[in-house]
Amino acid sequence: MGKQLGQDDIDALFAAAGANASAQPAGADGDVPVEKYSFSSAGQISNDQMRAISSVNDLFARNLMHTLGAWLRSQFKVKLVAGEQLPFNEFLERISPPTYVCSIRLEPLGAVGLLEFDMAIAAPMVDVLLGGIGRAWATRELTEIEESILTSVVQMAVEELNLAWQSVGLGFVFEKRETEAAVARMLTLSEKTLCVSFEARMPEAQGTINLCLPAVVLNAILRRLISEGDRPRRRSREAQIRVRELMGEARVGAALQFPAMRLRASELATLAPGTIVRLPLSRHEASELRIGGLQFGRAYPVRSGEHRGAQLEEQIDEHVLEMNAGVPVELAQPQMTS
Repeated sequence: MGKQLGQDDIDALFAAAGANASAQPAGADGDVPVEKYSFSSAGQISNDQMRAISSVNDLFARNLMHTLGAWLRSQFKVKLVAGEQLPFNEFLERISPPTYVCSIRLEPLGAVGLLEFDMAIAAPMVDVLLGGIGRAWATRELTEIEESILTSVVQMAVEELNLAWQSVGLGFVFEKRETEAAVARMLTLSEKTLCVSFEARMPEAQGTINLCLPAVVLNAILRRLISEGDRPRRRSREAQIRVRELMGEARVGAALQFPAMRLRASELATLAPGTIVRLPLSRHEASELRIGGLQFGRAYPVRSGEHRGAQLEEQIDEHVLEMNAGVPVELAQPQMTS
C-alpha cells in the first residue's frame, strides 16, 4: 500500500523545490534567464521613438503652415506644442464640444486614429473661405455648408500627414466626422494613445489641432522610423532630376554692370531726361554679368532681335562663386547670345 502524504509533507516538498530553484544560477545548464513582464508596459513608447515622432510632426507642422497659408491667402502659423502618451479616457476629457473630430484610418495597420480641430481655429478658417477676415465666432455648431467647407481643409491636413509619415510606410485615410458618442467608442478607455498637439494661429484667432493615435499599433512603425533615421538619406535619381527641372524654371535677377569709371560732377549736375552721357569706356571694354547679385563673368552688351543681350566672354570659376555666395553652386554651361 502506497504511503499517503499529509499536508505538512506536501508543504515541505514545495519549500525544498523553491530553495533549489533559487540556489541555481540563472542560465545554468542551458536555461534561459527569466525576466518579469509587465502587461502595463504594452504600447509604451520609448524616448528614442518619441524624438523620432517629434521630428516627423515638426515636418508636418511646417508643411501644413505653408499649404493652408497659401490656400487661405492669410497668415497661418502652426507649431508642435506637445507629444505625450495618454490613456484614451484622458484624451476624451480634453475634448470640449462643440469641436470637429474626424476618424482617420492608419494603413496598412488597419487601425483608427482621431484628428481634432478646435472650433476656435476651425471657425476662422471657414470664415476666410466664405470671404470674411477670419474672426472667431461665438461657440456654436457648424452648419452643413460650413462643415463641408471645413472638411476640405481637414482633408488637406490629412494629405500633409501622409507626406510627413510616408518615409516609414504609414498612410492616413480620411473617413468621416464623428459624433461625441462615436468618438468615445473608438478605443477602450484604458488603451494607451499617442496624443500630439499643435498650436495654430491666424491674425484674428488661435486654437489647437490634436492628433490621437493608438500607441500599441505604432510600435512596429516607430522602430522602422528610428532605423530610417539612423540610415544616411540619399536622394533617388528621379528626385534629383525633378529638382533640376524645378530649378530650371526658377527666375533669377540678371544685370550687365559697367566697370568702375570716373565722371565729372558738372556732367551729373546737368543731367536731364534725354541727355546723353559720354562714358569714358572703350567700345571693346567688357562689363560684369551679375546673376542673382553675384559676378558670373565678363560680357559685352549686344542686341538679339528686339531684345538686349550679353555675349559672355569669360566665366568666373565656380569655386569663386561658392565662396562669394557661401553655399555650393552648380552651374550649367552658359549659352552665348550673339
